[in-house]
Amino acid sequence: MQLAVGPRQNLAILRARLDHLMALFPWVQMVVFSELAACGPLPSAAEHLPGSSQTAFQEMAAHHELWLLNGSLFELVHGKVYNTASVIDPNGRVVARYRKMFPFRPYENGVEAGQEFCVFDVPDVGRFGVSICYDLWFPETSRTLAALGAEVLLHPSLTTTIDRDVELAMVRAAAAQNQCFVIDVNGVGDGGNGRSIVSGPAGDVQYQAGTSEEMIPLEIDFDRVRRGREVGVRGLGQPLKSFRDAPVAFDVYHAHSRARAYLDSLGPLVKPERGSRAGIGGQSE
Repeated sequence: MQLAVGPRQNLAILRARLDHLMALFPWVQMVVFSELAACGPLPSAAEHLPGSSQTAFQEMAAHHELWLLNGSLFELVHGKVYNTASVIDPNGRVVARYRKMFPFRPYENGVEAGQEFCVFDVPDVGRFGVSICYDLWFPETSRTLAALGAEVLLHPSLTTTIDRDVELAMVRAAAAQNQCFVIDVNGVGDGGNGRSIVSGPAGDVQYQAGTSEEMIPLEIDFDRVRRGREVGVRGLGQPLKSFRDAPVAFDVYHAHSRARAYLDSLGPLVKPERGSRAGIGGQSE
């Protein structure tokens, strides 16, 4: 669901929109909200889990007897803040949690990075993986989820910036590279610039939203994933099998590898300041 969910308490809006969705499309079995849908990007709203916001999402899932990914919310753990998504089953139980691995630094300072991947099974349906927004810029995250058996990647986002078109390309690339569906749900208004997208396992666009609120009821054909992983993307490339069978070990992932020397030369991860190469006269793209 692509909704206007900015920096404020949004639970009543989410509940009302979900009720409306289910009245129109009672066959829906899973709903995905956008990143930080509950309260927007306000670290001050961080709460311990389980907490009142999570309880509200559990009530929504149980009331409509559906699977629910709450987008995410800020979680407080021993004084640290994480951007955490909860997967809730049709009985209202939290069956998995995922903490965003790549906070959007240096713009999301103060938010800790998670370290564990998240996949979960819907009985008699298939396996899902979860990532959040900036995680998609790091193909290792989606590749790992695919290697763990994920057939659909659920990807809540909160993008308000001019690089949304880049993310749309990445969604399609991740889907084709990992031969899976990718469902990227953004917010609108002051909660995102919309253009949520669903890509099929051949990198095809199943649907792309506009920039206003939308309900996006779609059917996901898991046989497309399974058949594609068997015979290839459009009967051609089989990237998951090729990755599995490749003899190369990627040295760049080793902390003391010579392949990291250039990366280490790039300098600190900080915002460009006035007087830097950014801005008027710069070559930033």
